[in-house]
Amino acid sequence: MNLDYLRNNFDRVLDLTGEHLQLTALALALALLVALPLGVIVATVRPLSLPILIALSLIYTIPSLALLAFLIPWLHLGKRPAIVVLALYAQLTLVRNIAAALRSADPAMLEAASGLGMTGWQRFWKVRFPLGLPILLAGVRIAIVTTIGLATVTAWINAGGLGTLLFDGIARDYPSEILAGTIAITALSLLMDMALRLIERATPTARALRHAR
Repeated sequence: MNLDYLRNNFDRVLDLTGEHLQLTALALALALLVALPLGVIVATVRPLSLPILIALSLIYTIPSLALLAFLIPWLHLGKRPAIVVLALYAQLTLVRNIAAALRSADPAMLEAASGLGMTGWQRFWKVRFPLGLPILLAGVRIAIVTTIGLATVTAWINAGGLGTLLFDGIARDYPSEILAGTIAITALSLLMDMALRLIERATPTARALRHAR
């Protein structure tokens, strides 16, 4: 493997990695602002569950480049359309996992909480949410890794990030630059996946399940 570009331009690769991580973080923050209430609705309002999931599935099937091109006239080039598109693509994974997390609570525990006089809001925060947290974090982990990969495409509209190395390398017919971008994207995805797995395992519910076994 020709790693000349990575060795000679390590600082640039590092800067672009920071850009890529920032783009991913902003997109996921926006995605969660929308996905959390939608996930609660899907988990608790059955008649709305299927229509919401169908709508999110339809968004997920739209090609990313087509969606980016569609938003350019309104949001112009740069990070704004990229963040919106990445947030839209994360919705299906996040909403499904948030709903699954909230539905995972044992009915007997919810009944016991009601017997103790807890309100619906208290049951949500003190029972449903803690018990479903590992599933919710698993959804966030999948969404982050997917977003890191998809964010490479947004370099096409000057959003920055590691996709810049891929597009520049293709334009210049410079395989070493393409390889550097590929290595950086893969390393970032693996590191984020490992970090979030550790956070999942550290939740009280996950620890309790391990001790129960």
